[in-house]
Amino acid sequence: MKASSAQSSSSALARAWRTWIVGALLPVYLFTTFVGTLARVDGDSMDPTLHSGDVLVLLKYPRWQRAWGLGGAYPRRGDLLVFKAPADSPYAYETVWGVRHRPYNIKRVVALAGDSVAVQDGRVTVNGRALTEAYASEGFVQDQPAQRVPPASVWVLGDNRRLGESLDSRAYGPVPLRDVAGPADLRLWPQPGVVRR
Repeated sequence: MKASSAQSSSSALARAWRTWIVGALLPVYLFTTFVGTLARVDGDSMDPTLHSGDVLVLLKYPRWQRAWGLGGAYPRRGDLLVFKAPADSPYAYETVWGVRHRPYNIKRVVALAGDSVAVQDGRVTVNGRALTEAYASEGFVQDQPAQRVPPASVWVLGDNRRLGESLDSRAYGPVPLRDVAGPADLRLWPQPGVVRR
């Protein structure tokens, strides 16, 4: 009787494992790794477009499409990207509860690989043309000489252009695409919809 009982509980455990791990957790893992997940805004660097506490839909599939050579327009100028600051930057790491890690950021793509980007007279110029940035806050933007964005990289800025409000490519330079999680142009909460470009 005991052997039969142990066999039956072992069989029940195996069924539960298949049901929960393979049937439930594996699809969730695959979806959040290769398709999309949620991202929460923390901070004011994207004011007035985004506010702390906003919940966005982070799309991961464009990154994988590009990595697998399947094409598609990614990234695009104006996209809001979730990424990690370049690893060699002094702004790349933070320590929380004694653990040092690279947090994710969200900023707007203003220049793509091969573009020349500069800040002149407080205005951002890409390939010699000043950008029309209705989404950006008014504020002081320190001039920077023109620089070319290297291959497989993007140049990003926070929409909050007030001095000291956004750590972005002005501080740490171009962001390699290998450090980008994906675009997050869809707001889920509190005002659902496409974030203006």
